[in-house]
Amino acid sequence: MAELTGKTGEDLEKALIEEQAERAKTTTLSDDQTIKPTDIKVEPGEIVDENIGRLPETTATEGAAAIDVDKFDQAAPEKTDAPEVKAVKAEEVPDSVGAKGQVSSGAIMEAAQGQLSPESVAEAATQELDPRATTRYQLGELFASLEEGKPLPAWAAPTVRRVTAVMQQRNLGASSIAAAAVTQAMMESGIQVASQDAQKYATIQLQNLSNQQQAVLQNAAASAQMDTANLNARQQALANNAKSFLTIDVQNLTNEQQSATINYQGKLQAMLSDSAQANAAAQLNAKTQAQVDMFFAELGTQIESATLNRKAAVEQYNVSQENSMAQFNSQMATARDQFNSNMTAQIAQSNAQWRRNVNTSNTAAQNAANQQNVMNVLGINQQALANLWQAYRDQASWNLQISENNLARAHNAAMQAMSIAANESMYDEKFEDFLIIKTIDNIFRPVS
Repeated sequence: MAELTGKTGEDLEKALIEEQAERAKTTTLSDDQTIKPTDIKVEPGEIVDENIGRLPETTATEGAAAIDVDKFDQAAPEKTDAPEVKAVKAEEVPDSVGAKGQVSSGAIMEAAQGQLSPESVAEAATQELDPRATTRYQLGELFASLEEGKPLPAWAAPTVRRVTAVMQQRNLGASSIAAAAVTQAMMESGIQVASQDAQKYATIQLQNLSNQQQAVLQNAAASAQMDTANLNARQQALANNAKSFLTIDVQNLTNEQQSATINYQGKLQAMLSDSAQANAAAQLNAKTQAQVDMFFAELGTQIESATLNRKAAVEQYNVSQENSMAQFNSQMATARDQFNSNMTAQIAQSNAQWRRNVNTSNTAAQNAANQQNVMNVLGINQQALANLWQAYRDQASWNLQISENNLARAHNAAMQAMSIAANESMYDEKFEDFLIIKTIDNIFRPVS
């Protein structure tokens, strides 16, 4: 900046204009005016290590525990002799006697007797007229709502306004005729409303009375049906009880007769089957011994076959387990390698993305700084040009103002001179007139 101390106004104005002209020609900024962005650096701790997330070398336990086959060996049971079966002779059977029965007291049925319960007797429902169902009561309630100084109720306001408007049109608004008309209109409107309200209460009371009578009749009918049902139930219960006792008596007699018949037949059959039982016992003993020998021979063969099958199943299981473990180890190694490969690719991609973001951020910051520097240079040029134009405008304005002021002062001086000349001429004329009048007065003044 140029030194401005100790200069005159013209020199100061000239120096300021020259400085603004130099600023308008500025194309670069000084170091202290230039914005220099700081680049973002990728620090060592910001890069993801490729070894993070890698699975360690792990393998499943190789081989499978073998099962001791000798523990499952079974020995055939020792041979046992078949028991000897002996025939059993029947005991003496008593003689069969015919059974005799009799009807029990519970099998004799008596007819059930019923009577009407007090609840099944219907009585007529009666009510007295509710005072609220009368027009007089409702009319009194409506007129009781009229209070001095308060607005008219909704039922009376329209009619009163209509009657008042008619009276006003006839210039009778403050007359007794208007008051009587208003009272008559309120009475007619109140009677209609009170009549409708009373009719509603009367309708509700009649419906309530009808409902009460209907309820009484339904209750009585229900009680009568219940009495009939109870009587039928008692009669049915007595009949069922009598049938049950009679059935029991008949069944007891039948059982006694069957028991006597079976006992007699058993006695005859025991006498005829003693010899047959002895022969059958001898045949059964011989057949049982042959079946026992065949059973033990077949049992030994089954035990040996089951033992061999279990040994083969154990060996097959051991081989299957070894193959499964080997396959599992192979799958684990493949999955681990695939996981490590995916993690390495993802980490490399993340690091590349991070470096790309850092470079993009640095480029954006540099571009923003360059843009801001250009904007600052342009701002300095524009501000200097604006200052120059403002200085030129101020000079032109000052020159015009000085010229206008000189013309205004010259005009004011001319106007002042003309005013003074006019005042002198007017004064001379008035003085001459004064002298003439004074002279005439002296001439024509009467002598005292």
